[in-house]
Amino acid sequence: MIVWVNGASRAGKTTAARELIDLIPNCTLFDPEVIDGELERLLPPKRLAEVSDHQDLPIWRRLVVDTAAALLAELGGVLVVPMGLLRQEYRDEIFGGLAARRIPVCHVLLAPGETILRDRDPGGEAPADIEPYRAALAGWLTADAYLVDNGVLSPYETAVRIAAAVRTGEAAPCDIVQTAEPTAETVASGVLLFDEQDRVLLVDPTYKPGWEFPGGVVEPGEAPARAGMREVAEETGIHLREIPGLLVVDWEPPVPPGYGGLRLLFDGGRLDTATARQVLLPGPELRQWRFVTESEAAALLPPVRYERLRWALRARRRGAAHYLEAGVPVG
Repeated sequence: MIVWVNGASRAGKTTAARELIDLIPNCTLFDPEVIDGELERLLPPKRLAEVSDHQDLPIWRRLVVDTAAALLAELGGVLVVPMGLLRQEYRDEIFGGLAARRIPVCHVLLAPGETILRDRDPGGEAPADIEPYRAALAGWLTADAYLVDNGVLSPYETAVRIAAAVRTGEAAPCDIVQTAEPTAETVASGVLLFDEQDRVLLVDPTYKPGWEFPGGVVEPGEAPARAGMREVAEETGIHLREIPGLLVVDWEPPVPPGYGGLRLLFDGGRLDTATARQVLLPGPELRQWRFVTESEAAALLPPVRYERLRWALRARRRGAAHYLEAGVPVG
């Protein structure tokens, strides 16, 4: 298990974590800042200069997950990770990667008042990450983490509070889907659902960054269209009565560490207003959903996924499926 101690700079994450490892049996400290130092030696200066924060580097996020998993495989027990994680998409990627390895994460937020954070600076300045911290605190962070106001607590008292919450289950592991990482090429089926204004349904998964279409990986022995129908029912509560028609076949090339594979998009049809209002998010996989126009989708979807949608919408209008490779039509 991992106890992830989150918060703004100067919230006391590292000092509390050092006390915590003596309060939880078989506990080890893993500070991801060691990865920052390694990347300074491994990556070319030009690449490092492209970002203002190492967290913006995909390799940093992957190494955090891989290193934490390797430490737990080697040592077992509990890993305490003191690290501010204030962008929701990075939280999704890292916690989702850990969940894929069947590693539960107890997410704890140290939240002293801003006055306390300023007082801990010799010049009385706010932490450099105060703006993203404020935005996260006003949005997703408080609903996602067990909150500890440690403004008047010592590091030891803070650690005692965290240890008790973990022991009693008050700080429970995050309810996040455990999607195993692929070990070979996969076939995935997405289903496009439309409202009466012909806007398309997108969903926001908790276990990976970015918006997506309802759908998922086709299981062994499962028909791709029926896999899409199953995923739609599991994710949204909508049970399609008819087999959806094929719109797009897109071959996604392998890009290490990913394996790629076939990505299919099907036309699930138009939902009437009453049905659209009944969309559910029944499990931990999805955070929210919305119907969007094509231009709105361009701002939410990763580029290749948007191209897949664009050609699927064209196929829907023309009544003929498209074959793509990496989002580009062939033939």
